[in-house]
Amino acid sequence: MRRSEFQRAVDDEFGPRAAFVVTDLSLSGVGYRTAAQAIDDGVPMRDVWLALCVETDVPESRRHGVGLLDPRRP
Repeated sequence: MRRSEFQRAVDDEFGPRAAFVVTDLSLSGVGYRTAAQAIDDGVPMRDVWLALCVETDVPESRRHGVGLLDPRRP
């Protein structure tokens, strides 16, 4: 997962709360760091995204494949 994909996924899932959940919410799945701290510490984006999903009870159906752009049409 690229950083841009992570950001799109967070924005789509959390809307106006996106900045808060990335910078203020402590995630047990990444050592009780915030998503921003975990990313800065080199934790893979996908692991941070999944930890964020677990912590905020995002349904599994919305955890995989999010953040990807739709394929370009010819």
